[in-house]
Amino acid sequence: MSAAGAGLGAPRLRSLMPWLVLAFLVWLVGYPLLVVAAEAFGIGSPGGGGPTTEAFRSFFTRADEWNAMWRTLWISVLSTLAAAAIGVPLGFLFERNEIPGRRLLGALVALPVALPPLVGVIAFLFLYGESGLAARGLQSLGLDVSWRLTGAWAILLVHAYSMYVYFYLFTRAGLSGQDGAAIEAAQSLGASRSQILFRVTLPRLRPALAGATLLTFMTSLGSFSAPYIFGGGFRVMTTQIVASKLNGELRMAYVETTMLALLAFASLLLLRKIDPGLDLASGARGTPPARRRLHTRGARVAAAAGGWVLAGVLLLPHATLILMSLVPPNTWTVEAFPPVLGLVNYGDLLSSAERLRPALNSIWMAAAATLAAVVVGVMAARLSLRRGGVPGRALEAMMTLPWAIPGTVFALALAAAMSVNAPWVGRFVLVGTLWILPLAYLVRSLPLTGRSIFAGLRQLDPRLEEAAASLGAGPLRTVLQIVLPLLRPAVIAGAGLAFITMLGDFVTSIVLYTYDTRPISIEIQSSLRIQETGIAAAYGVLLMVLSAVAFIAWDDRAGGRL
Repeated sequence: MSAAGAGLGAPRLRSLMPWLVLAFLVWLVGYPLLVVAAEAFGIGSPGGGGPTTEAFRSFFTRADEWNAMWRTLWISVLSTLAAAAIGVPLGFLFERNEIPGRRLLGALVALPVALPPLVGVIAFLFLYGESGLAARGLQSLGLDVSWRLTGAWAILLVHAYSMYVYFYLFTRAGLSGQDGAAIEAAQSLGASRSQILFRVTLPRLRPALAGATLLTFMTSLGSFSAPYIFGGGFRVMTTQIVASKLNGELRMAYVETTMLALLAFASLLLLRKIDPGLDLASGARGTPPARRRLHTRGARVAAAAGGWVLAGVLLLPHATLILMSLVPPNTWTVEAFPPVLGLVNYGDLLSSAERLRPALNSIWMAAAATLAAVVVGVMAARLSLRRGGVPGRALEAMMTLPWAIPGTVFALALAAAMSVNAPWVGRFVLVGTLWILPLAYLVRSLPLTGRSIFAGLRQLDPRLEEAAASLGAGPLRTVLQIVLPLLRPAVIAGAGLAFITMLGDFVTSIVLYTYDTRPISIEIQSSLRIQETGIAAAYGVLLMVLSAVAFIAWDDRAGGRL
């Protein structure tokens, strides 16, 4: 090829790059959803027979399907209200009041956000379950009490506990960005505290509360761990999908997957229509109002004691998990407190290669998916912002799409799309191989890395790249020596959240794992099933420690952005 030809090839390749990356994202994110929707109508299914709406007619005439849809909706609404009732007051308490140990207590209250959902669920099981620590303690006091942690109220309890953090963090972020001058102006006009709260503070907090509402509602809509462990006969759509798949009703599982995806889209559009300011664009910022100081020693001591009691209550499930991991097998029968504690479970876990395999699987698969999500995220965000227009908007939409779709939906969609060998239509047999779980983790990681990288790139000054180009730096050198170093905090923040989330993934793993690729979450479920509660707790603690270490390490490198 001549030099002139090579010179013409590079600009053409650059102009095609946005479309090439977009085609890859459509294949990775959108295509599996289209395949599962098509197979729900009988299009392209191995059994043939032509298009049919029979499965949809069956879905709409079955009471259990309507029940699952209705329960999914009202559980999500009540979970959001319960999380707001806990998280918003806590946000005001720690952001507007100067109490002793405020920074440490505030961090402890937010700690559940860094823990995998399954760990929180089994911690609740060990603490508040039928034969948990709380029940045994009350019975040892002579109280004839018994209960079962199952059904809707158990799911709501776990959701409220694990999701209040979204409202807590968003409320604190919203309050810290408010301008204290508006409150001072209201005070000078004679407004009372309640008037300032309802007419000044809460209206300005609306974008933050709307963002937390959306995040909590969508998380609850796709929740799987709590309904799976505590649901029993109370099924929501995510557990209904898995049950249909396990019962061999694949066509019905595809229909349920399609309906849950439509429900998620409809909920997202409705919430955005109710409050379009969901991107936390909070308008003018200024100096936040000074925190309220407690003037008497008694008030400060009481506030500190109350804060530590609150933190203790919130962290009690995880303390119970640690305690359970120290109970050797078959040593705790009827006593209120475990009579024997030791490191037997950890020794068993660490000394057996077969026991260690799930931990290593989780680490390498989460790391590989995170690395791939960062590479795809940087390419998509850079091309989207530089190109703009239709391909730019489409790239950003495809990076965001997995956030609106429950993990169960994507897991089943990937299982449907990647179980047929038809390369000419973009389908390959990956189900049952080493690669299907990292691929699923990659899809679910894209919104976490993508949103962070998009935000970071939007803050960069484009004149820096222009200056580099004027000094003779090529595109690759500019990216490596100018863009990536400046983008580092945003990349690390997104990668940290993605790694932690995938490390404890359960919802996609339970659909796509094989024995050789089983992650920690699946091993916890297996251990619980065969009554190895100590081993299950030890795995839970291991997952908790790995997540906490990753959280602290990435938070430090990201400058406290996590």
